[in-house]
Amino acid sequence: MTLGRRAALAAPALLLARPVYAQPGRAQPAVRVGTLRFGTLTWELDVARTHGLAPGVAIEPVEFAAAQATQLALQAGRVDAVLLDWTWVARQRAAGADWTCAPTSAAAGAVVAPQDSPVRTLADLPGRRLGIAGSPLDKSWLILRAHARQSLGVDLDSAVQRSFGPPPLLAELLSSGRLDATLTYWPFSARAEASGMRRVLSVESMVRALGIDAPVPFVGMVFSEDWGRANRPALDGLLRALSGARDVLARSDAEWARLAPITGAAGPKELAALAAWYRAGTVPPGDAPLQAAARLFALLAEIGGPALVGPAQSLPPGTFWA
Repeated sequence: MTLGRRAALAAPALLLARPVYAQPGRAQPAVRVGTLRFGTLTWELDVARTHGLAPGVAIEPVEFAAAQATQLALQAGRVDAVLLDWTWVARQRAAGADWTCAPTSAAAGAVVAPQDSPVRTLADLPGRRLGIAGSPLDKSWLILRAHARQSLGVDLDSAVQRSFGPPPLLAELLSSGRLDATLTYWPFSARAEASGMRRVLSVESMVRALGIDAPVPFVGMVFSEDWGRANRPALDGLLRALSGARDVLARSDAEWARLAPITGAAGPKELAALAAWYRAGTVPPGDAPLQAAARLFALLAEIGGPALVGPAQSLPPGTFWA
């Protein structure tokens, strides 16, 4: 796909572009950030704006309707940074690209089921109807397959009745009884639990069962390494602002109450579930999370093969921003 074609595909999903931090009359380093309307990055940028956490840098959110559109916009040069999965970064680097990732969250998701579902443990999944958020190469699905293979000696790829799709559609199918359980991303897991669904097992618990004890960062701010070096003041300002916002959200219930309208939470119970999942996804400092990610990459390469990770069998150098 050509760069122009990517830009054309991204354009219909573009919803909003406006600067949120700027001091009139002063030239400032600027960074364009791709966001989703109800995404966690939007929450963090709002907190950073409200609390003045990005002095000296102009951050321009560019809103899109779908996560894939943010990825296409990044590749087309329409934005400078987006929130993405680092496994995509690793695959791209293995193919010669220079994308890199600054980790932001260790929250992933979970298998959730209705209270009356027959799925109560991992061992109950074979033979059941399982909805899976994303595609057959989604990392959470591959992690679940690895966990089942290690614990049960079963490959769920052939042992369950699979339905891949977007989380909102899967939530509807689960509620209507057309699925026995879903493997979905953490905001939808939080919403499901708030509505009375059961958490069967989290992706984080699957990773621990695979022998990886340190929290694994699952997503982060992704940008071109060359762009990051050439625009270090803007990048540093963005990363400081987001880090400061995460600190505020980690400790302030009042801030969550203020954010409620832009989280899309249906009520206080759902907002509390979103806050709990978000806080549990804090990435601790140090090298341990990155080392854990490298170990997980090797497992995913074994299961997903080149279709998931590209030609690399180990985490390509530079996948994470130094």
